[in-house]
Amino acid sequence: MKRWISGLLLVLFGSMVYADPTIVDSWAEVPVPAAPELKAVKVDPATTALLVLDFQDQTVSPRPRAVATVPRVKGLLDFARASHLLVAYSTTTAGTREAILPALQPLAEEHVVKASVDKFFGTDLEEYLKSHGIQQVIITGIVTEGAVLGTSIGASLRGFKVIVPVDGTASSTLYAEQYVAWHLLNAPGVRGNVTLTRTDLIGL
Repeated sequence: MKRWISGLLLVLFGSMVYADPTIVDSWAEVPVPAAPELKAVKVDPATTALLVLDFQDQTVSPRPRAVATVPRVKGLLDFARASHLLVAYSTTTAGTREAILPALQPLAEEHVVKASVDKFFGTDLEEYLKSHGIQQVIITGIVTEGAVLGTSIGASLRGFKVIVPVDGTASSTLYAEQYVAWHLLNAPGVRGNVTLTRTDLIGL
């Protein structure tokens, strides 16, 4: 008898627990948030660095949207160098300095780190930036949900202001880019510390 009652309670309790649909059940019903405003930003060359993350052939070539970012990032890189911003690069854990795309190749004096998605983790990037008085970073990179998201969070948690030009990052899917834009503006740890912009909206 006790076993029968216990079984009945388990069935009833289970039906109560799963009475409401999960997010997966409601996936198609989720409304898309309003698009964020992209803001013009003025940077101080003495305290701002440009980060160029994982622009290697193996990360860029398979992604048509990533290929399209290269000339825009090249324009931003030219602006940064001409304006005397500090420039730093990263590669994936399987990459090398030489593997960075020819159009975006680092100069001899420009710093390169090798890491997974958060380019601060396990590298000297934080020390390098802070030793040069950097307080704010412009983050470009491939892929948006990997190096860009991870390094934006890493930078924010280490006290840097973060600027992300959305046309200087790319993924394999539009959804990944959209999600990261939402996350950077709304999630704890980055909310209020990240500015979304475009490469042509960054100036002095």
